[in-house]
Amino acid sequence: MRIWFHKHTVEGRLPLLDEWYRTHLDAIAAPGTTIDIKTLPADTYPDATPFGLVGHHSAQVLFSRHFSESALVAEREGYDAWVIAAGQDPGLRDARHLASIPTLGYGETAFFLSALTGQRFGVLGFMPPLEEPIRANIRQYRLESSLSSYEVVPGGWDSVHRSLEGDFDQFVEVYSAAAERAARAGAEVIIPAEGIPNEILWHLGIHELHGLPVVDPAGLAVKLAETLVQLGELKLFQRSGHGYWFSRPDEPVAKHLEQVFLGEAL
Repeated sequence: MRIWFHKHTVEGRLPLLDEWYRTHLDAIAAPGTTIDIKTLPADTYPDATPFGLVGHHSAQVLFSRHFSESALVAEREGYDAWVIAAGQDPGLRDARHLASIPTLGYGETAFFLSALTGQRFGVLGFMPPLEEPIRANIRQYRLESSLSSYEVVPGGWDSVHRSLEGDFDQFVEVYSAAAERAARAGAEVIIPAEGIPNEILWHLGIHELHGLPVVDPAGLAVKLAETLVQLGELKLFQRSGHGYWFSRPDEPVAKHLEQVFLGEAL
């Protein structure tokens, strides 16, 4: 099985983070599963991270297009499933309609599984601009009753940057305090809002904060992708090809439209 795992960063800008992702995914992949980590084009941004861009929906429109189109590329290249590993699930809805392989989102997977198992979740985020789109997704998913609170972590920005340089003390302190506030608000599990804190927690072996289990959304999306591929092979659960949302034109027609509107077939 081959899974296309798409990050919201450029490869090589943060070697430590790249290493954490690779170690993490290798640890959770089932025997026979290959997870290829895909990233943004190298000239997307000049800095170490895209933090200055993700707070603008106008930029996110372009990111979303890139991600959704990559799902179709993944299918045509023979991948069995596609994962967008960013908390705001950019491009997920269109990816699901462009491609017929299982398409999973970091946030959607964690939110729905928590709700499915009857557990209220507290979301901990270090980037204030992402609270609005992630809350909007939770409303769209009709899971507001399962959200106990969204905690923007005081000191989170600085602590994440320090962690990327190998200093984790402040991160553990501020995220533990945020988990305590989420617990007081009624949370039963903790979900990291963004991918980088999730990788820090995994790297540190922290799977519980203030007595609450920490959901690993990136790992969860990969494991659900594996499961959906297997369910399809067993004919237990499959993607529909019927109706407006899931039917697709014949491939020659689709490639013609891609040529017209994108300048090339994907």
